[in-house]
Amino acid sequence: MVELMKMDSPRSRPMRKPNLILFSSLLTGILAPLLTATAASLTYPKSKKADQKDNYHGTWVADPYRWLENSDSSETKEWIEAQNKVTFGYLSKIPGRDQIKQRLTRLWNYERYGVPFKEGGRYFIAKNDGLQNQSVLYTMESLDAPLRLLLDPNKLSPDGTVALTTYAISDDGNLMAYGLSTSGSDWQEWRVRDVRTAEDLQDRLQWVKFSGASWSRDGKGFFYSRYDEPANGNKLQSVNYFQKLYFHRIGTPQTEDELIYHRPDRKEWGFRGEVSKDGQYLVIRVWQGTDRRDRIFYKDLKSAGAAVVELLNDFDAAYDFIGNDGPVFWFHTDLNAARGRVIAIDTTKPERSNWKEIIPEAQEKLSNVSVINNQFIASYLKDARSLVKIFQLGGAMTQAVDLPGIGTASGFRGKRADNETFYSFTSFTSPGAIYRFDFKSAGSTIFRQPNVDFNPADYETKQIFYSSKDGTRVPMFITHKKGVKLDGANPTYLFGYGGFNISLTPSFSVANLVWMEMGGVFALPNLRGGSEYGKEWHEGGMKLKKQNVFDDFISAAEWLIANKYTRSDKLVIGGGSNGGLLVGACMTQRPELFGAALPAVGVMDMLRFHKFTIGWAWTSDYGSADNAEEFKALHAYSPLHNLKSGARYPATLVTTADHDDRVVPAHSFKFAAALQEAHQGDAPVMIRIETKAGHGAGKPTTKQIEEAADRWAFVVRALNISAVAGAASKTSSNGH
Repeated sequence: MVELMKMDSPRSRPMRKPNLILFSSLLTGILAPLLTATAASLTYPKSKKADQKDNYHGTWVADPYRWLENSDSSETKEWIEAQNKVTFGYLSKIPGRDQIKQRLTRLWNYERYGVPFKEGGRYFIAKNDGLQNQSVLYTMESLDAPLRLLLDPNKLSPDGTVALTTYAISDDGNLMAYGLSTSGSDWQEWRVRDVRTAEDLQDRLQWVKFSGASWSRDGKGFFYSRYDEPANGNKLQSVNYFQKLYFHRIGTPQTEDELIYHRPDRKEWGFRGEVSKDGQYLVIRVWQGTDRRDRIFYKDLKSAGAAVVELLNDFDAAYDFIGNDGPVFWFHTDLNAARGRVIAIDTTKPERSNWKEIIPEAQEKLSNVSVINNQFIASYLKDARSLVKIFQLGGAMTQAVDLPGIGTASGFRGKRADNETFYSFTSFTSPGAIYRFDFKSAGSTIFRQPNVDFNPADYETKQIFYSSKDGTRVPMFITHKKGVKLDGANPTYLFGYGGFNISLTPSFSVANLVWMEMGGVFALPNLRGGSEYGKEWHEGGMKLKKQNVFDDFISAAEWLIANKYTRSDKLVIGGGSNGGLLVGACMTQRPELFGAALPAVGVMDMLRFHKFTIGWAWTSDYGSADNAEEFKALHAYSPLHNLKSGARYPATLVTTADHDDRVVPAHSFKFAAALQEAHQGDAPVMIRIETKAGHGAGKPTTKQIEEAADRWAFVVRALNISAVAGAASKTSSNGH
């Protein structure tokens, strides 16, 4: 799947000490100069306009900034340099910016771990000492053994812009296939490392994107997917079609890799090969864009020359392979179950009449299922909060896993014979702790506990439900320091996503914590288009119903104002990728409702998004301008096409990156140029263009801190937050 927000990540995922300095006291006395500052004196770079118009089903649409789509042209590079000069010049002169960065750096400097897993008798775990640009991968011979360095991505580049994107360990634990991304690109180079020596073999695989790796049982090679090398050499913009599934044998060049499956008649099909835990089958998940419906094929690896069998080819539902019991395959599916269920299909008699339901649909949304200790571990969402249950293989529930509170639990990986598993638990005010679940005792113990420079007891989180424009009941989390007065004057950060079947659940963020330390309120609504309530919730925010997502977000803002949390001039909205589209659409539809807007790596041109890299894949969620009816809906909310000349827009900091090959930066370039031309108010509207960075995955810690410092400094100045110093200067209740 190639949704906007995330792609394959390392199996042991890195998570995102006390000595609390009074961060807010550093701000005391420095905010006064900000209160009367405006952007009236700003001079934006000149963005030339070309006479470019396109005919969409009889409607002519101007596209005067089309030339900015060529990111390699000297003209575009000059524009980028000029915009960054204005933006960074403006940000660097904000008096509180350096103090905000200092506090971010201090808070970020805490030891954190990914969720460990076991393979071949060894444990593997990622760890970040605090300010390392990239988390480091280690191995252990036992849980109480010392960590042994396996791979340190920080040594692969001086500025931390080479990231470990994903990896897979052979069954015997001796070899690791791993993918590296440079400067945030989705393109990966794959290598192989000997776990015993921590040395690389000679294997190198190129042009890999949207792929993991799955080892053969004998450890002689692995299955992976790749594209052909872009013909025009423009690897950051060329459209990605015709993915192919290969087997790479260790010690051989990539040119000798065995082509396992491809479909030259189906350019949009992509393939994810997974070897069953018993080594018997290669299960091939066939995906088509971001559509959650799948096809499932398989190949018998124990039968020489066996053909690929098309097991599920109706493209009628989502099917996630959980595991197998011989020829019986278990799937997590939403077929006839909008919130998900578990079924069994016997491949020797695959007719639908023979399918068996193992775990029926529940009131909660089923998010993930694994098989460990000969039991199903099922993770659910109950109003966007984690709930974990254990079932026998026959389907009878045995127990619920006791979680530490209201938050997000993730992990629960392992093999069928394992008697332990690990998971992380996090919330808005709880950094990700790692827990070990022992099936013998049926209980959890803390394996690693982070220690961050703040007191969680100073904060509170509540979940409320509000009505959207059409009456739909939508949940929203609200987090802030205790004692916040509901006087309508609190600076409030409203963050959203709303798309691609992705759920936003409670998670810890250093950047958001700093916002709350400054007296800010953080609000997270669970908009339609996401996965919080299953298939129907997702479909309620797709294609011709996409406006529902924006209505949900606008209604959240109106609820916060009506209930005296904030007011329009103290309200900032933010979101990234599809969430950047959300911000762009809402600020153009209701510019008077918000004081500031932070659209990050957003899809801003809804008429041309499908013409670059993997953008075609999003048509399953958005629709396409090639379709007359869908064009009308897209044109009606496309942020780029709904800016109105002479309007007063909220202070806006558009952010993007030069190596973003998921949502190409031309979206943000064109939107920023058009916004600067249309906007007639004094509020600053500018673009921050990061270099040697991509869509967000693998971004070095240093760049994350710099960007967060710029973001909050911009907001503090834009919203004239005079109460920040006072709100944040209160001594924490932990006495520091």
